[in-house]
Amino acid sequence: MDSDRLRTLLQDVQSGAVSPDAALNTLRSLPFETVCGSHIDHHRELRTAIPEIIFAQNKRPEDVMRIAESMLRQSGRFLVTRASHETYNLLAHTGAVFHEASRMIVCGGAKRKTGKVMVVSAGTSDIPVAEEAAVTATYLGSATETIYDVGVAGIHRLFSHLPAIHAANAVVVVAGMEGALPSVVGGLTSTPVIAVPTSVGYGVSLGGLTALFSMLHSCVPGLAVVNIDNGFGAGCLAHKINMLAKPAPTSKK
Repeated sequence: MDSDRLRTLLQDVQSGAVSPDAALNTLRSLPFETVCGSHIDHHRELRTAIPEIIFAQNKRPEDVMRIAESMLRQSGRFLVTRASHETYNLLAHTGAVFHEASRMIVCGGAKRKTGKVMVVSAGTSDIPVAEEAAVTATYLGSATETIYDVGVAGIHRLFSHLPAIHAANAVVVVAGMEGALPSVVGGLTSTPVIAVPTSVGYGVSLGGLTALFSMLHSCVPGLAVVNIDNGFGAGCLAHKINMLAKPAPTSKK
């Protein structure tokens, strides 16, 4: 249940289009609902602007299906991360779409896309994490664009994209190996940069720790860093920054 749906419901009750009993039935499972041992937080978007998302890893596909169906009934949408083809097959009847690169299942999502979030990857091996960020920000309602394979081994590839990066309200930069690209981008733009280390790299990359330490130790001030392979978290943060950057509504006198 998001603020728009709740406001519409209250207006319908006020106008008489919906009876109080019907509205009560709609709100009966709020603020949370117990399904398959999970307490689904249907009110989370009202509090945080980010709805509850289903993390499918280590969950049984049939449990994910029941949780997703509950969210669909309440809000008309759901997003599943770290999903499998088996889980998607159980949810195909909802009209959901499986984004294979990011392993995300999307049903619905914000109809209006506003602002601009840019997602940049250092290499093509970083694309799955970058796609997780892009799909997340898009689902939440941010207009999202991507620039892939512009890492420091051929840094000239990045420069032609700088106008688009400058025009964004938030930039997510995804990199493995030595994790240098976020520092480069952060040193070239005033746009807020969110760095995402990936677990891509040879032995000394230590599963992404080298990239993480490099980003945390960046000399570029104001660089935000999320956890290893956490494209979802980066997409959420980028969306929140993007929403803050929206022009304020014009007041009526």
